[in-house]
Amino acid sequence: MRKIIDLCKEVPLLPLTLLAAIPLALIPQWRPWGHIHPAFDPGVGEWIIILFVVWTIYTSVREMIESIKHGHVGVDLLAIVALVSTVCVQQYWASWAVVLMVASGEAIESYAQNKAKGNLTALIKAAPQQAHVVTLPGTEAGAEPDMTDEGFRKVQQAVEDAQREGRQLNAGNGHFETVPVNDVKLGSVLLVLPGEIVPVDGMLLSGTASVDLSNINGEPVPRTIFAGAKVLSGSINGSTTMMIRTTSLAADSQYQQILKLVASAEESRAAVVRTADMLAVPFTIVSFAIAIVAWVVSGTGLRFAQVLVLATPCPLLIAAPVAYVAGTARLAKQKILVKSQDVLENLGRVTHVFFDKTGTLTVKQPQVVRVEKANGMPADVSEDEILMMAGVVESFSVHVLAKGIVEAGRKAMERLGRLPSSSGKTAAEGHVDASHRALPDPNENYPVVGNVCETPGKGVRGTVDGHKVEVGRYAFVTEQDIASQEVHNAAEEERNEKAMEAADRAAVKLWPDTLEPDEMATYIAIDGHLAARIVLRDIPRHNAKQSIQELRELGVKEETMLTGDKKSSAMIIANEVGITDVRYELLPQDKVEAVRQASQQEKSATETWWERAAAKLLGEPIHRDVTMMVGDGVNDSPVLAVADIGMAMTDGTSTAASESAEVVIMNDDIGAVPKGVRIARQTKQRMLQAVLVGIALAIVGMVCAAFNLIPVVAGAFLQEAIDVVSILWALTALLDRK
Repeated sequence: MRKIIDLCKEVPLLPLTLLAAIPLALIPQWRPWGHIHPAFDPGVGEWIIILFVVWTIYTSVREMIESIKHGHVGVDLLAIVALVSTVCVQQYWASWAVVLMVASGEAIESYAQNKAKGNLTALIKAAPQQAHVVTLPGTEAGAEPDMTDEGFRKVQQAVEDAQREGRQLNAGNGHFETVPVNDVKLGSVLLVLPGEIVPVDGMLLSGTASVDLSNINGEPVPRTIFAGAKVLSGSINGSTTMMIRTTSLAADSQYQQILKLVASAEESRAAVVRTADMLAVPFTIVSFAIAIVAWVVSGTGLRFAQVLVLATPCPLLIAAPVAYVAGTARLAKQKILVKSQDVLENLGRVTHVFFDKTGTLTVKQPQVVRVEKANGMPADVSEDEILMMAGVVESFSVHVLAKGIVEAGRKAMERLGRLPSSSGKTAAEGHVDASHRALPDPNENYPVVGNVCETPGKGVRGTVDGHKVEVGRYAFVTEQDIASQEVHNAAEEERNEKAMEAADRAAVKLWPDTLEPDEMATYIAIDGHLAARIVLRDIPRHNAKQSIQELRELGVKEETMLTGDKKSSAMIIANEVGITDVRYELLPQDKVEAVRQASQQEKSATETWWERAAAKLLGEPIHRDVTMMVGDGVNDSPVLAVADIGMAMTDGTSTAASESAEVVIMNDDIGAVPKGVRIARQTKQRMLQAVLVGIALAIVGMVCAAFNLIPVVAGAFLQEAIDVVSILWALTALLDRK
């Protein structure tokens, strides 16, 4: 009921038109003023309908002029002439039906647009509107803090100054000022209460926090972050109050970047939708031609009105854009954002897809593939125990290989039964909020870590359960002098690095198996003895091969991998994911040139005369091949820009993607590539079906009316039914289907 009331508020003409049927039915011929003229003498009920007709014509003409000003073809002319003709032949119930048609058409369009935009509207409603600004003693937004010689803020001095001057000092103890989010300045300190949306991008000042990133990248499990971490606007705070320092203005924050993508897609019009506008003109001409012929042949103006009340351009004017907005919303639901509806249309026509290798076809960090124990290592020390020790020590490292070792160590701890409990569930099983997780049980056999120290570029050492553990390069874990040698200038640093590399090469001979071209190794020593070699490599994403296969099933002709890696490394990944066209050892400019050449070759294909004629009508080639580049949106920005479609895969934390790509995958899933192509194609199919079915039914109805098979009042209601069928069919673009 609430939705009906809201719809009536949006289109007040609809309920008023329904009420106008009462006097038309009860007092159509009542004339308290007497008779006017025998040829034109309407009663009270009929005059009310005439007033509605005049108002509808006025608003239709105004809207038609506005549409033409904005470059859209206005064809409300059919409805206007239909209204005039029904009044002229004094078919007032038909006039009422046409007015009802116009009003209900607006209501149906409003409902359909709102339904289609449902996912987009949810994004917009979730946008942060306000922020809680606090003032910490010794700091102000945009100002450098006053520090002591020991490096602390002069808090006590600020308190004493405030007391002496009689000012009230806000010490950041929960007192804050709530301001509109657009008023927040760079460097301001914000308080985010439990369950609130983070208003702007910032840096975490609190010790730890749990944030829900599902609004940004669809990540189902809350992420635990620590002091100094980046906090993105649009994420939802967990159960504890956190404090952040703003690093971006509201307009430049991550959530606003997402909303800009959504808004640009919503406001744009695809080429095929513009074509539908153009086709409305010949449809209008055909409608008038049928009506005029029917009038001339029959000799009565009533036949003219009978035909025109069935002439409905709604499948062209409403169904086409509704289908594309629905498709855009469906993509947004799948965490795929497009910048415009033209991109959505081209996405369904992709014929050649270029993939970056590292981070796109493969996971973002090298993963552990095996552990090779060193000679002399006791047999009772398992590979899982080695991985566990390496993982807990590497969790304190910032090295590029650390994350892969930490993940492998966590899995080893799970297999060994040495993970702490989390309220009886793991995060993956129960979606446990990190802020509610229990502390490790002191009675559990959890590794005890201490004395961790990292030597940048060489390794990290610490103690695990009382054992000395060193993880890193060979010279470091074997405690050679070169690993601890101090360097004082660039020349000494270069000599030291060469010596470290020589030690790594010599270590290869200690194991019978040689490393593959795409593999790398790190070493671990336990209690001063070399324990094992941990081998890592780039591995394909688990669904990369399946995604490539799905693209082929969708009719994509070519898939190409672009990488700066050596041929041997590139071919291993290409063979694993099923790509045969591999370009390797490419610099960024080489990738750009490869995509540009492919685009030019595909655009230069010969066209037949009818294809050229259709291209002029549609404003673009109908069979043009489309290239798409899929990358990470940061180091691939130039090549993303040169492709017909640039698709950036991110986890929702990069704004560079929204600047360089037309399509942004927010959940870092390569499976979204074929999914996006499939949704784009299904959207266009539904749009064309809705338009063609609606227009065909309207023409059949007009022909029947021309032969006096459909009365004028019945024709007006039949026209409304055609509109409803067409628009509802366009809305099926929202439905998920394989």
